[in-house]
Amino acid sequence: MKKYISEVIGTFSLIFCGTGAMTISEVTNGADLTHIGVAITWGLIVMAMIYAFGEISGAHFNPAVTIAFAFAKKFEWKEVPKYIIAQLFGAILASFMLWILFPESEYYGATIPVLEPWRAFILELLLTFFLMVTIINVSTGSKEIGVMAGIAIGGVVLLEAMFAGPMTKASMNPVRSIAPAIVSGHFEHLWLYIAAPILGALLAVLSCKWVKDDQCCDSGC
Repeated sequence: MKKYISEVIGTFSLIFCGTGAMTISEVTNGADLTHIGVAITWGLIVMAMIYAFGEISGAHFNPAVTIAFAFAKKFEWKEVPKYIIAQLFGAILASFMLWILFPESEYYGATIPVLEPWRAFILELLLTFFLMVTIINVSTGSKEIGVMAGIAIGGVVLLEAMFAGPMTKASMNPVRSIAPAIVSGHFEHLWLYIAAPILGALLAVLSCKWVKDDQCCDSGC
């Protein structure tokens, strides 16, 4: 149960702080928190939660990451549904908390693309690909390795949120998009924020196998 509780708390913290920053920026019209501030918030909370729970659950906090680790045979498939349920519960709980705290918000960090859906799909796929390439090279699937893991992964999230946030909100995480959609009622193009991250993460595993062979996939993906 410690692993699942860690995923709940970690995902809750991630969504509460990340989409919370977006919500505060929305209700203050960006006066107190700019786009750069939102991106930094995402990067720092990811880094903090990796250090907090990396050795307990692997600090996935993302169904796409969990599925990709299982595909890479670094994580048991039977654990995937349990992890995803924990992540979804934590994310929805965070979004409902923001709904209670900021009733004047309309979006609560919902991911609505500025681009055409197919362009947003490609961008989200690439963003998750870059993220998963980093994750799979600094982790084992069950435990994060080294003091640089949190910095590397948090840094990539910050970077991608910085440049792609204005276009697609740089989700890279199905539950990060599902939870605000449930609370805000904005389900526009939600499908792409579920499909693109999963596909991007799987492609990252395949690319890692091509480059590093069995170092990336324990039994060959």
